[in-house]
Amino acid sequence: MPSYWLMKSEPETYSIQDLERDGRTMWDGVRNYQARNNMRKMKEGDLVLYYHSRQDPPAAVGQAKVVREAYPDPTQFDEKSRYFDAKASEEDPRWWLVDIEWVETFPSPVALSDIKSESALGDMVLVNNSRLSVQPVKKAEFDRVRTMAGG
Repeated sequence: MPSYWLMKSEPETYSIQDLERDGRTMWDGVRNYQARNNMRKMKEGDLVLYYHSRQDPPAAVGQAKVVREAYPDPTQFDEKSRYFDAKASEEDPRWWLVDIEWVETFPSPVALSDIKSESALGDMVLVNNSRLSVQPVKKAEFDRVRTMAGG
C-alpha cells in the first residue's frame, strides 16, 4: 500500500505545469528537518498531492508519485548553489531528496480555504501546520482532495 504526501512548491519556482512538461524531477532545496525526515520516509510508488503555495489562493493543483527514494541532495555540496550547506559533506550529508513524476494536473485546483472549510479535512496537517513543505496525508484526505478537484 502506498503512503500519501503533500509537497509544496511556489509556482514561479517549479509549477505543476513545469512537472508535467518535464515528466519528473528531483525535489531539491528542502532545508527544513521535519520536511527532510518526511522525504526520507517516502517509498517508490507513494502518491503526492502537488500544492502551489504563495499564489492567490494557495491550492492543491495536481498529483505526482515518488519514483526514486531518498538520496543526498547534491545542491548541498555545490558552492554555487543557493542551497549550499558548508556543514554538509558527502560522507555525512544533511539534506535528502526524492524524485517525483507527474501523474495529473487537476481540472479544478482545490484552494486552501476550501480544504479548511471541508469538515472531513479538519485534521489534515495542511490545516494545522500550513508552513511545512513536505507533509503526510491520510488516504481518506488524499481521496477527498482529489474528489474536490474533479480528479
